Amino acid sequence: MPLIQVSIMQGRSQEQKAAFAAKVTAAACETLDVKPEQVRVLINELPPQHWFVAGTAKTPPKTT
Repeated sequence: MPLIQVSIMQGRSQEQKAAFAAKVTAAACETLDVKPEQVRVLINELPPQHWFVAGTAKTPPKTT
């Protein structure tokens, strides 16, 4: 049973996260030869002040 964990910055819509989880699930099924019900996708959302690149905190992504 694949367990896929992803960390992203807060600010994406529920629809974006659901679409991402669906595509990750499909990729896992195709490459690992498992059924969709065997795949678990966990999305960890981090606030921008906890996301650093080159020592500088990122700003939240723009949502539409």
